[in-house]
Amino acid sequence: MKIATWNINGVKARIDNLVHWLNDSQPDIACLQEIKTVDEGFPRAEIEALGYHVETHGQKGFNGVAILSKLRFDEVNRGLPGDDEDEQARFIEGVFSTPHGALRVVSLYLPNGNPITEDRKYGYKLRWMDRLHRWAQERLELEEALILAGDYNVIPQPIDARRPEDWVNDALFQPETRGALRKLEYLGFTEAIRAVTDAGDTFTFWDYQAGAWQKNNGIRIDHLLLSPEAANRFEAASIEKHVRAWEKPSDHVPAVAMLR
Repeated sequence: MKIATWNINGVKARIDNLVHWLNDSQPDIACLQEIKTVDEGFPRAEIEALGYHVETHGQKGFNGVAILSKLRFDEVNRGLPGDDEDEQARFIEGVFSTPHGALRVVSLYLPNGNPITEDRKYGYKLRWMDRLHRWAQERLELEEALILAGDYNVIPQPIDARRPEDWVNDALFQPETRGALRKLEYLGFTEAIRAVTDAGDTFTFWDYQAGAWQKNNGIRIDHLLLSPEAANRFEAASIEKHVRAWEKPSDHVPAVAMLR
């Protein structure tokens, strides 16, 4: 089973790339972030024509997440619990039946958090990560295969940036940000990409500015975290870097985990 995460950076603007990628990569479950559309505006017909079931948690103009699946959804939950006043569409959970039991897959889009001097930005990011930690802790008690896939907006280690010195004042690379991700991992999650490689230049994002793609000036901020039950079925992981070279690309590329 192939499970992928991709910040599409506007699904309407990149529907041709999305359809091409789905045909080419053939993920069983694809988690999308930054769909940038309300649910009614999602190009559902084009995706369903490829054999996928579609569930979205959209928002006008920005944010928005989706899960595309060849498996039928048993259950769908939208929005990260813990703050009734949070209206940003950043979290959707799908539950599926497999021969090995239940599989829970989350598509999440963590807040960017910049600038770090503003509580409504950076404070919101840290509070969101704390809510995610509490939610994950409860879900792990179910002892089911769980995958938290998405754009975390976190650079875990210096090796995950081509030029880490450029990010020392950025919310993505603050000690508190990285610590919050480690705290989540310490609940028992396996980070799929780093489970298969410790190589540098392993990136998932290249900015549109200053020739970042051409210079390979990237960062790794898109992650798949596997619960112990999912990690027991883990076989491989990869980053589909070639997608960044397509016409009208997203600034992110898909990251993929393979499960038995």
